[in-house]
Amino acid sequence: MANIISDETIEYVGILAKLELSEEEKEQAKKDMGRMLDYIDKLGELDTTGVEPMSHVFPVQNVFREDVVTNGDTREQLLSNAPQEKDGMFMVPRTF
Repeated sequence: MANIISDETIEYVGILAKLELSEEEKEQAKKDMGRMLDYIDKLGELDTTGVEPMSHVFPVQNVFREDVVTNGDTREQLLSNAPQEKDGMFMVPRTF
């Protein structure tokens, strides 16, 4: 295990995560974090020449539709149902 995690690092991570860790949990966390860092180091040894960087494993394309207005200006039709209207808006009783 080339990556040695210090007690201070575990304390700091515990504070950031708002966790109160027992001594056994701290030791287990040190081992787990060390194994994670070792795995990352192992991934760094891979030859990635010719591999194009990507943000997703699967090909992703824009799935959103065009932003096209599908209904017209129906303000007059909507206001025809209003009990009262003023300046093209619904009038409602005041509430406090």
